[in-house]
Amino acid sequence: MSALVIGFAVGGALLGVLADRFAVRWPEHDEEHPAGRPSGWRTIATAGIGAFAFWLFADRFGDAEILVQAIYGLWFAALVVGFAVDLDQRLLPDELTKPFIILGLVLDVVGHNPFLGDALLITLVLAVVVPLVLFGASIPFGAGAFGWGDVNLLVGVGLLTGFVRAFNGLLAGLFAAGLVLAVLLATRRIGRRTFVPFGPFLIFGALWGIFIRI
Repeated sequence: MSALVIGFAVGGALLGVLADRFAVRWPEHDEEHPAGRPSGWRTIATAGIGAFAFWLFADRFGDAEILVQAIYGLWFAALVVGFAVDLDQRLLPDELTKPFIILGLVLDVVGHNPFLGDALLITLVLAVVVPLVLFGASIPFGAGAFGWGDVNLLVGVGLLTGFVRAFNGLLAGLFAAGLVLAVLLATRRIGRRTFVPFGPFLIFGALWGIFIRI
């Protein structure tokens, strides 16, 4: 592992800490999620995802063209902030998801997506259809089970990583969610009716989809 990659990982961890502190102030908090929460396990988790994200960025995009580096660097930073905000407020703001739908679409259409290959049409279709199907399937479980923020996130993931990586990442996110929820239920840290944000697992899955070599 090169010094550059290690440096990016350390920088990503610091970004994660800053993102956690930012998340206690933005967006505007409500009574259910009061502002000013002290550092804790959420800080550690966000620092970990930040280190993973930017280690991955340096490893996978170190030799990429400037446009690709810029888009994926911004996206990874937005994913880290989104991870922190969703953990703190159970919310994925549009400002962190919708711009990357547009950027992903542009990158795909102009042929600069390093993950897409020749699968442009199927990627465009499935990037929209799969999140909407998941949203529809979540409706019987009540509001908040899978929100529009999750839909926007997954559309961006599909456009930026391609169908195969997005699908593998979704499976990884579902597996991680099941594992963590099983542990929390077994240790009685949560109950069966406790609402747990799904966005952080989807973000982990998106990064995992890029991490695995296909």
